[in-house]
Amino acid sequence: MNDTTSSRQRYRRGARDWVVDSLMFLTALGFGFLGAMTLPGEPAPPSPPDPFRVAEQLTALAACTALWWRRRWPVQIAVALVAVSAFFPLAGGAMLVALFSLCVHRPPKVGLAVLALSFLSSYIGALVHPDPYDTPLVTAFLLSAVFQGAAAGWGLSVQHRRELFDSLRERAVHAEAEARLRAERAQHRVRESIAREIHDVLGHRLSLLSVHAGALEYRPDAPPEEIARSAGVIRESAHQALQDLREVIGVLRAPVGELPQPTMADLDQLVSEAGNTGAGVEFVEEYSGEVPERTGRTAYRIVQEGLTNARKHAPGSDTRVRVSGGAGEGLTVEVVNSAPAPPTGSGPARSERTGAGQGLVGLAERVSLASGRLEHGRTDDGGWRLSAWLPWSA
Repeated sequence: MNDTTSSRQRYRRGARDWVVDSLMFLTALGFGFLGAMTLPGEPAPPSPPDPFRVAEQLTALAACTALWWRRRWPVQIAVALVAVSAFFPLAGGAMLVALFSLCVHRPPKVGLAVLALSFLSSYIGALVHPDPYDTPLVTAFLLSAVFQGAAAGWGLSVQHRRELFDSLRERAVHAEAEARLRAERAQHRVRESIAREIHDVLGHRLSLLSVHAGALEYRPDAPPEEIARSAGVIRESAHQALQDLREVIGVLRAPVGELPQPTMADLDQLVSEAGNTGAGVEFVEEYSGEVPERTGRTAYRIVQEGLTNARKHAPGSDTRVRVSGGAGEGLTVEVVNSAPAPPTGSGPARSERTGAGQGLVGLAERVSLASGRLEHGRTDDGGWRLSAWLPWSA
């Protein structure tokens, strides 16, 4: 039941198909009428016996009617009409239409094979029905072959044009899908970049705020000057974090723009802010020359991540920041902190939450994009070492 319904739907004609099929039927019918007519002023050709004439006309009408099913059985109908046209010339019009339709809807090798068969049929027809006007056999055969070749060539050109349109349409669909995929990938990269920037910028500011707030919590009896200084750092860090967040959000809202990026010149301020937490931070600069912008930006993020991790996981420990290298040999960035002091009642306790390590993961991606190397791990004295090498072309 389902197969029958599917078959009916497959061959159901639309309005355009009805128009095309009607034109094809009328064209084949008109070709048969023209073949049966005698032009004015010309002698009438010798008529065959009446039974043959009636049979030929009925066969031509049946051939024209068969064209209504050429879409369902294009090869069978084309071969049958090629064979019929060899003995009944009035069916030649229907044969040309069937040959054209076959070349449109079937592979070229099938159409060319039936075309070769039609050439043989034309030759047989020229032998069986010699031209009444004494036209040479070769001329009559070549004239029929020209009509058949034109019909087949037209059908092949229509098929090629349809395939070309389908190919262009498919390419357009693929191009649209690829463009959508590229846009999604670009959006994903932008989101990752924004996530890294938010982590680096806000993580540094909030870690400063957390350290000073913890100091106030565990030392309520601290001198007023120290309390005022810590409160000032908290206020300044919160204000700066809010400003950084506004800058990032402003970039997201703007149609075109880039996230705010630090440079090597901002390293002194970064280390100075870390030293204000009360921990000892040593900064050693052993490089000469102007560091490339991308390399300097990556170096800044390495130091920022190292100082942030030191404050989170080893509060109160001494930290050493060393930046060395030069053009041609690369830039080495190293952040080493000593082992954390054991928690006491007079100082802030270590955070119990070690984090998910997303900072180091993002930092590794950033260094990899800069074609550098990143290393990190425990030191012999229980501290932590973060080291990276970045290329610096001469």
